[in-house]
Amino acid sequence: MNYVEPIRSRTKLHDIEEWLKSYNEKYYIMFEIGIYSGLRVSDILPLRREDVWHKTHIKVREKKTGKYKSFAINPELGAVLTPYCKGMRPGEFLVPSNPERPREKPVSTKRAYQVLRRAGEENGLPGLGTHSMRKTFGYFYYKRFKDVAELMTIFNHSAPSVTLRYIGIEQDGIDKRMGSLSYKGFD
Repeated sequence: MNYVEPIRSRTKLHDIEEWLKSYNEKYYIMFEIGIYSGLRVSDILPLRREDVWHKTHIKVREKKTGKYKSFAINPELGAVLTPYCKGMRPGEFLVPSNPERPREKPVSTKRAYQVLRRAGEENGLPGLGTHSMRKTFGYFYYKRFKDVAELMTIFNHSAPSVTLRYIGIEQDGIDKRMGSLSYKGFD
């Protein structure tokens, strides 16, 4: 398994969004759900139109943990989901593998990874992958609210250090301090 990074720059985040929109809108929708929910890609891909259409919350049973999770649909996420879902029929996957048969199966996690990896490479972020969506959510959530305990709950992590390492905050601090380390000018 490759280690992936969160997107730390809003500019880069918007670049990735624009690239995905132009590449294929379904991957853009997948990405938006990921960065606004913190869900794993394995919980995003099975979502169908009726899971989000005219809803205030998205409810899923997490594949990895088996736990139920409910989260409010952010207004910005709702603004992209509504027009996307408008022409869809009930039962269609939001990210279908085959647009000719959208009720058959969703895109595979492998294909989702390949698309995000390419988006990252083409936008100067070679460490991008499917888990980057979840990490990006966590990174910006922490930067905005500074509430590691709440983020631990969202991610089902056992310790603050796990959460901070996971979203790259711990590494940012280490990089900053290492970059400012100097052996000149003091005894």
